[in-house]
Amino acid sequence: MLRTTASLSCTGLLLSTLLIHLPLSSASTQTYQPTWESLDSRPMPEWFPDAKFGIFIHWGVYSVPAWIRVTEGRYASYAEWYYARVMGELKGDEDFHERTYGADFEYRDFAPMFKAELFDPELWAALFAEAGARYVVLTSKHHDGFSLWPTDSPFKQGWNSMDVGPKRDLVGELTEAVRQRGLRMGLYYSLIEWETNTTSRTPSGRYIQQEYMDRYGIPLQRYVDEHVIPQLRELVMAYQPAVIFADAGEWDEGEDYWRTKEFLAWLYNNAPNRDEVVVNDRWAKGMPGRHGDYYSSEYQDTDAVGTSHPWEESRGMGRSYGFNRAENINHYRTSKELVHELIDVVSRGGNLLLNVGPTADGRIPVIMQQRLRDIGSWLRINGEAIYSTRPWTAAREQRTKTGDTLAVRYTRKGSDLFVILPEWPDGEFGIADLDKTDGVSVKLLGYDGPIDWAVHGNEVVIIPPTMSPADVPSPYAYVFKITGALR
Repeated sequence: MLRTTASLSCTGLLLSTLLIHLPLSSASTQTYQPTWESLDSRPMPEWFPDAKFGIFIHWGVYSVPAWIRVTEGRYASYAEWYYARVMGELKGDEDFHERTYGADFEYRDFAPMFKAELFDPELWAALFAEAGARYVVLTSKHHDGFSLWPTDSPFKQGWNSMDVGPKRDLVGELTEAVRQRGLRMGLYYSLIEWETNTTSRTPSGRYIQQEYMDRYGIPLQRYVDEHVIPQLRELVMAYQPAVIFADAGEWDEGEDYWRTKEFLAWLYNNAPNRDEVVVNDRWAKGMPGRHGDYYSSEYQDTDAVGTSHPWEESRGMGRSYGFNRAENINHYRTSKELVHELIDVVSRGGNLLLNVGPTADGRIPVIMQQRLRDIGSWLRINGEAIYSTRPWTAAREQRTKTGDTLAVRYTRKGSDLFVILPEWPDGEFGIADLDKTDGVSVKLLGYDGPIDWAVHGNEVVIIPPTMSPADVPSPYAYVFKITGALR
């Protein structure tokens, strides 16, 4: 059973003291030191590079206004940034808040309106499983500092989901439902909070108006040691997440400020989930693309990814993570486009963490449900080419026999090669540079009919079958499996 509010009532000081002295499991074979050399030597838990597809959830107080003007440019249309971009120092000519809620309506006044009265964690978990996801990551605390669990932090009393709004442990309820479906549960945690932290990213050095920082901010000399680290440990002990997706630690402050290496050493050595948990690379300035169990990309904003280190691409179905009422159908990726993104990311060695933005009352918008169900339908036929695969690094540009470039992606599993075509080929095509061609076989996933193919040297030439629409195995993309072609 997950912890209840009462079981989270111990003080942060007592919790920290107990955690430091937790015994090591007999399964642990190495004690990690708070150095990058030691931390980086930790083997990646295999479940993560095998999983390939996860669900991100941005949900919180910002889901009440659920609005930001949709504009061009990466990061420009994130509705979860309402406090800073619509109300705060980053807003341009926006008058939406004043027109809709009034000039004296504070961001914290939204909290009682975040009721989650229609939140059904079992329904969410069933949808994620139907989508073919293998893990889920929920925003336990975003940059506004609102906690979706009954935290013990003395600075968040009255600003968490048990005290105001839903009056529920949202993290705990979803964690239990997700695990009952056989999926792994992870948590996002923002290291910075707009009401406390300053920044070099704005001319004023603030994200929001100074008056709100003065009113609600946490004293900086107490922020990390008495709030951030105890909250992180609290989440680990109460919910044992398989993923900790840290965010914003890399913006302005370094690893010494955040005590990054000390926390990760504790996590890898002493945490009850130490054999399962993975962390990303956003814990401190200078860390992205250099340290972390996996590197994280957001709307394809970094090239610090490749086939040599696990990585993950996250994005919304539209231009926002949090639900944005300003988005229309043309702002959303189609199911086909999202399947193609999954294929592209996996073929390059990554995982896709696809976001849903629930409404304030706890519903996943129907368009997002439809996209997830479509992806799941495709994966039920073609998942063999996605899950537990690795990139085929020998892949090179392929052309049809007419000389046209063939849009193709590859994955491999053992000696089998998966040739993934985003569009149905208009003629025969060859796959070259195979390790061997003797004893191979070719099939189209989801299709029971025979496939014509031939061998020319180290190349297998495939002739796509002619079939009626009723026989097409799946829309969006097509997978030919060449068994036994690799060593």
